[in-house]
Amino acid sequence: MAKTAVLIGAGPAGLTAALELLRRTDIHPIVLEASDEIGGISRTIRYKGNRMDIGGHRFFSKSDRVMQWWMDLMPPALDEAQEISYQGKQRLVTVPAHPPEEPPLRGLGPLQHEPEAEDLDLAEELKEQIAHEDENLVAAPPVDPDLVMLIRPRKSRIYYLRKFFDYPITLTRQTLENLGLLRTMRVGVSYMKSRVSQITPEKSLEDFLINRFGRELYLTFFKSYTEKVWGTPCDQISAEWGAQRIKGLSLTTAIKHFLKKTFSRKTTGDVAQKGTDTSLIERFMYPKFGPGQLWEHAADQIIAKGGEIRMGWKVDRVHCEGSRIVSIEAVNEAGQRETITGDYFFSTMPMKDLVRALDADVPAPVREISEGLEYRDFITVGLLAERLKVRETDGGLLKDTWIYVQEPDVLLGRLQIFNNWSPHLVADPSKVWIGLEYFCYETDDLWKMADEDLKRFAIAEVAKIGILDAADVSDSHVVRVPKTYPAYFGTYNRFDELKAYTDSFENLFLVGRNGMHKYNNQDHSMLTAMTVVDGLVAGHVDKASLWSINTEQEYHEEKAEK
Repeated sequence: MAKTAVLIGAGPAGLTAALELLRRTDIHPIVLEASDEIGGISRTIRYKGNRMDIGGHRFFSKSDRVMQWWMDLMPPALDEAQEISYQGKQRLVTVPAHPPEEPPLRGLGPLQHEPEAEDLDLAEELKEQIAHEDENLVAAPPVDPDLVMLIRPRKSRIYYLRKFFDYPITLTRQTLENLGLLRTMRVGVSYMKSRVSQITPEKSLEDFLINRFGRELYLTFFKSYTEKVWGTPCDQISAEWGAQRIKGLSLTTAIKHFLKKTFSRKTTGDVAQKGTDTSLIERFMYPKFGPGQLWEHAADQIIAKGGEIRMGWKVDRVHCEGSRIVSIEAVNEAGQRETITGDYFFSTMPMKDLVRALDADVPAPVREISEGLEYRDFITVGLLAERLKVRETDGGLLKDTWIYVQEPDVLLGRLQIFNNWSPHLVADPSKVWIGLEYFCYETDDLWKMADEDLKRFAIAEVAKIGILDAADVSDSHVVRVPKTYPAYFGTYNRFDELKAYTDSFENLFLVGRNGMHKYNNQDHSMLTAMTVVDGLVAGHVDKASLWSINTEQEYHEEKAEK
């Protein structure tokens, strides 16, 4: 008799797990999604012919398995004359490679970093490796001209002091003029001081950043923005967050990247850019109509292969017998309830909600930790405008995908220009379609603000800092996304106790960002799902390996220098 897997959530992790189960096993997947939209936070919002990407999702991964998975679903839309390569393999499809700089890690300040083996010969070594690779992989040509990946250049800048700073910071005359001589000198002196007098032990994110950048640069570019994102002082955020999201980042690595970029030859043909740290990737793949397009296509594949996706069903009870989960209960908007039994259970729901749903005798300390987990919520206000006041030097539309707003006199944290993610996100190409991003808690006045009031507030803020004129805005749309960012404070310092408890249920697998309370990108979330399916195929799931899939990790591939 075929076994059943119940998957809670139709985001990247849940859908990846379902499709992998159908491709590789005879396990029948049933996906339960509480909302009426596919893709989780990687969904595409549609509004009057325009599309919004919640938070911005680049389709890039250092995992060739993930890159292959994406490309098999949606091939790149390319000319025939070029090729892409990654992990020493080449694809006979067209991909322009290694253009300008790329944007930052989400939720961080200005500087980016190189791999831990920062070696100016690395690019040459990788090219030589590719040159000696015999295996050529041919991507299937697109069947549908709309069901394709675009190859997009990445550009992101910081907006601070009503000026644009390159991202990552580069040692240019413009940068020095923007900072001013006195501030530049203070940055240099404080960085040298941090080199000779490190804060030990590193207990907080503030300690982590000061040790790598010096106090002055931390105060200039990191403190204000990071506290906007997290709503918590940096000295109260765990240093583990820095270790996870910005491993290897320092002022020294930023300078080395600048020197490498300045004096090394350009390379071509590598969309995966395996020799480049994630925060320095310069091109990325992007679905023609936004990230949700790929996940909606994945959902179609799941249904076509016999899997089930049930929309509008919220899981609120999880029934246990000993160390096993035996069934879940879900409820829809009409109040109807359904019990679903299964052999395996994948959860991408927030860990706090999962523990609340368990009918087991949860130990009081575990419940206390779960209840103390915190999440940062997210609002995007889409604005359709005739033009922006700020322009490129040639008078054209800004080329940025993201702009990080460091100005302390507004709550606005980040701005997306959707035109630059894909021109197909905008119904009228003569208009500018932007997203103003706010980070808050559901208890904040900003979250509770009525949509029309929030639209007026957002327009006033972006006008205040000189990005556009309020009169040029012709339409707007508000999207609220709860529990977008799992936080590394609250009871997180006791998280291992909670993890050990949930791992004790032998057929329960936590995957994805909220499922694991880890600030992962979508490729990491996918890899957690793939790893569980690998284990089911092999006959044993190593849960420790799931937790080791971490942001900026080489996905279990040891670097050559280690």
